[in-house]
Amino acid sequence: MDPGLGLIGGGNMGRAIMTGVIRKGLISPENIGVYDVDTDRLNALANELGIRPERSASELILGSRMVLMAIKPNVLQNVLGVLQDELENKAVVSIVAGFSKRDLQALVPASCRLLRVMPNMPAMVGQGMTVFEADHSLNAEELKAARAIFESVGLVETMPSSLMDAVTGVSGSGPAYAFMFIEAMADAAVLNGLPRDKAYRFAAMTVLGSAAAVLETGVHPAELKDRVCSPGGTTIEAVYALECGGMRAAVIDAVNAAVEKSGELRKKS
Repeated sequence: MDPGLGLIGGGNMGRAIMTGVIRKGLISPENIGVYDVDTDRLNALANELGIRPERSASELILGSRMVLMAIKPNVLQNVLGVLQDELENKAVVSIVAGFSKRDLQALVPASCRLLRVMPNMPAMVGQGMTVFEADHSLNAEELKAARAIFESVGLVETMPSSLMDAVTGVSGSGPAYAFMFIEAMADAAVLNGLPRDKAYRFAAMTVLGSAAAVLETGVHPAELKDRVCSPGGTTIEAVYALECGGMRAAVIDAVNAAVEKSGELRKKS
């Protein structure tokens, strides 16, 4: 992969992605630059990963073949507004929430090539689900490089622009639902006498292993559930309790709420 990757924004997600890139040996640390307005965070990240701290976003872009934008949505327009000359003929990959490729194109020079990407929080432990917006303007080599970058922190899929709000509801916001489920299972375990640390460990590993079973076997989740449920047994009794409590409807309503909110925020951006 060509050297010259620049990161604007040294927060948790940017750190996670650069860690994955370096761990997989895609780009050597000395060929990665980073800029952040928070000098302490900038220097801490540069020292941690051995990458180059840059004094300005302008210097970073000029020294990079591809730029990863990992900043807050509320500052994106101002940041891009003062970097028009530097962005000419550059490849930019944005993980900024709420900005589609079409939105981004209106903020940069016509020659700037763009890809909008939505990673999720588990990328921080190399188990992320990243979705590329199908509408992009990267060339084939740049798209291949971008895919390799995000595959270093998990799985990558591509979806049409019209479905990116739905992606937000499932994989973008989904980790929060999973954490709530783990917490609830752990609380129940503590209620029944298990130590708190063991309760979290048992609940988290159960969710992790169950997710791996879905991905690695390709078997429908309902069939996997049925394999655990013996007639008249403990598991089917628990499943009945979940159904009585409206678990499925609650999850569907939660995802729908996130999708609707994503659409509202996108229209305001």
